Amino acid sequence: MLKATITDIAREMGITPSTVSRALSGSPRVKEATRKAVEQKAREMGYERNVMASNLRKGVAQTVGIIVPRINRQFFSNVISSIESALGTAGYSVIICQTREKLENEINALKTMRSNRVAGVIMSHSIESKDGSHVMEILDEDTALIQFDRVFSDLPGVKIVNDGANGSYQATKCLIRNGYRRIGTLAGYLGTATFRSRLEGYRKAISEAGLEEYVFTDAILRKTGQESAQEAIRMGCDALYCAGDFSALGAMDAAKQAGLCIPRDFGIVGTANEIFTDLTSPAMSSIEQNPKEMGLRAAEAFLQFAKGIYEDKEIIVEMKLIERESSMRQTLTKQ
Repeated sequence: MLKATITDIAREMGITPSTVSRALSGSPRVKEATRKAVEQKAREMGYERNVMASNLRKGVAQTVGIIVPRINRQFFSNVISSIESALGTAGYSVIICQTREKLENEINALKTMRSNRVAGVIMSHSIESKDGSHVMEILDEDTALIQFDRVFSDLPGVKIVNDGANGSYQATKCLIRNGYRRIGTLAGYLGTATFRSRLEGYRKAISEAGLEEYVFTDAILRKTGQESAQEAIRMGCDALYCAGDFSALGAMDAAKQAGLCIPRDFGIVGTANEIFTDLTSPAMSSIEQNPKEMGLRAAEAFLQFAKGIYEDKEIIVEMKLIERESSMRQTLTKQ
């Protein structure tokens, strides 16, 4: 018979796994009545605390797992580099897995981390992950869980995210300032909170300007970005805010193939400030996500957990607009 898990207890009680986890770890953020009820239910269901995992948290394990969608994205590689540097200084090594945006790969990566008895997991979820239920079913409750960029609020632990709505708002306002009026967005996958927040900022800027929305979803790669941008151009769009730089690169391809001059005829702003954005022709405007700071915050959150300081909170890392030629129609007009 399978042992009861935190998720099982949460399902029985109609509360979140994070509440159960906090109650069982004695977090002061949980009311005493709730804690006692959780403990009682845990006993009834035969729940057993994993002693080995508890020992790892106390310092036996010196390895931390990092799970990301794609290692070859500058954003994720910079986050990884920052985490590895900070943890290395503290005496920890890391194991890195990539999911290639597949839920199955994410589940296998989590199992790999469990089998390697890591002290903690720092992760950003795949596009196919719709909730965090599989995470709590695999990881021991005493394994530190830190999420960044793509996070699920129902999971316990620290979550480090960008202010995506403000970043996309800045990007869209930049296009409006430069005289574009039929501004669309390549919005990414709206099953993910990260992309929903970027759509929110775009919509706010468009609404304030009294303009019409043009929303194209499920495009984060160069190929899908090109296909969606072709549709946007057919619909008369003269600019695109793209929720990722690779889809923005595809939008550049589409605009050039349509014989449009960037930025005179068509404006583009991407997201992530990937290394190629300064090398495209014209150079691509983008929103900087500050991945090194995000990685540092993630490492710090794990080290706090390792000291026995449990936190369940959201940390917001600001985004910054980097304006380059692809959105500078007004500057071109004045020359």
